[in-house]
Amino acid sequence: MDLLLSLPSLLTAVWNNPMLLGIFLAIFILAFDYMKRRKRWSHYPPGPVSLPFVGTILQIDFHNPHVSFTQLSKKYGNIYSLQNFWTNVVVLNGFKAVKEALVNKSEDFADRPFFPVYRQLGYGEVNQGQSFDPHYLINNAISNVICFLTFGNRFDYEDQKFQNLLHFLEQSMKEEAGLLPQVLNSLPFLMHIPGMTQKAFPHQKKLMDYLGELVNEHKETWYPSSKRDITEAFLEEIEKRKGENSSFNYQNLPLMIGDLFSAGTETTTTTLRWGLLYMILYPDIQSKVQEEIDAVIGRNRPATIEDQANMPYTRAVIHETQRFGDIVPAGIPHKAYRDTGVEGFFIPKGTTILTNLSSVLKDEAMWEKPHQFWPEHFLDANGQFVKREAFMPFSAGRRICLGEQLARMELFLFFTSLLQHFTFHIAEDHPRPREDGCFAFTLVPHPYHIKIVSR
Repeated sequence: MDLLLSLPSLLTAVWNNPMLLGIFLAIFILAFDYMKRRKRWSHYPPGPVSLPFVGTILQIDFHNPHVSFTQLSKKYGNIYSLQNFWTNVVVLNGFKAVKEALVNKSEDFADRPFFPVYRQLGYGEVNQGQSFDPHYLINNAISNVICFLTFGNRFDYEDQKFQNLLHFLEQSMKEEAGLLPQVLNSLPFLMHIPGMTQKAFPHQKKLMDYLGELVNEHKETWYPSSKRDITEAFLEEIEKRKGENSSFNYQNLPLMIGDLFSAGTETTTTTLRWGLLYMILYPDIQSKVQEEIDAVIGRNRPATIEDQANMPYTRAVIHETQRFGDIVPAGIPHKAYRDTGVEGFFIPKGTTILTNLSSVLKDEAMWEKPHQFWPEHFLDANGQFVKREAFMPFSAGRRICLGEQLARMELFLFFTSLLQHFTFHIAEDHPRPREDGCFAFTLVPHPYHIKIVSR
């Protein structure tokens, strides 16, 4: 009791005496430091003596850390502990120790420590923990695949030429939707009205002109017999057919590249945008995909196309994204090559044919839950992947999308990689994403924001 009564006066005396206060603070800090550095585990690796506060950091030459680590291993063995201030560190030396950690127990050592300096310097995932619209990041990544195929190299995301190309491409796709393009296609003489084409399709004209500029720049570094990319292969064919009435000409080259970009960028980008949207709306499905990724691939090595065979659920989710997302709902117009018929109806030669792919992908007679996102559409009773006859996102027949195989590879590799490294969540600071789409030749999701968390 007397001690308790004297405690306030003792504290007052310490506070008023700088020397006593310094001693008290030193003891408190040393005790706190000891508690932070104290090891509570048995069989923890041995190591050099840890100094107060700094730990063992002064015992390492960080200009040649590997030399220091080797020297310490001679004294403490191939596995020993260090202390970087209050951060516990274990060093592995030698093939046996490293192999066991990184190969035999790769999952156990798959995570990464956090490096605050990288965030301060602006490295790493700039959107980590923040909400953002994934549209343009996905579009940049997918477009660079086509850039590599057509021009032999990829662009930095901040490259102004690249951004101009993507802008013109996106706007040109929007110009194909609406009434005016249909009117002009049906009444082509209207396009002879001065300025009509430029008014109706301003960005398509800019896109073609811009692709022409990129082709001309590419030609400057091209020499015959070089085939670094599709553009150079096309240029070689032009040279071979000089003087002939051939479709291999300088006028068609930008058009061909434009087709590759429009067909190879927009649809795949849109599919991945739908995929991420469904993952944040159906987090249980996202978790199942990640469980399969962890079991088959792990978190270290990148996915390969061969992994598809062992990942039926991931494949089912991607296919259901294509089905339910309904990316190209109206398909591409066809035309009857000759007189023919469909289900007893006569179709004369030259008739334009519009295939409503949406009605196929959501046919109530062909799908168990056509109006729900349900990956089980593509799984059998044993959980194995099954193809469905009514799955036609790439159309079908002789006019099936030529880029189908490329798109399938891109979708699997991009989607798997994203879910391997990140978990996606609804952004609380934005409205809940809509599940319906808006049509602009392709059926795209309404703009939405997501939050990502590194796994």
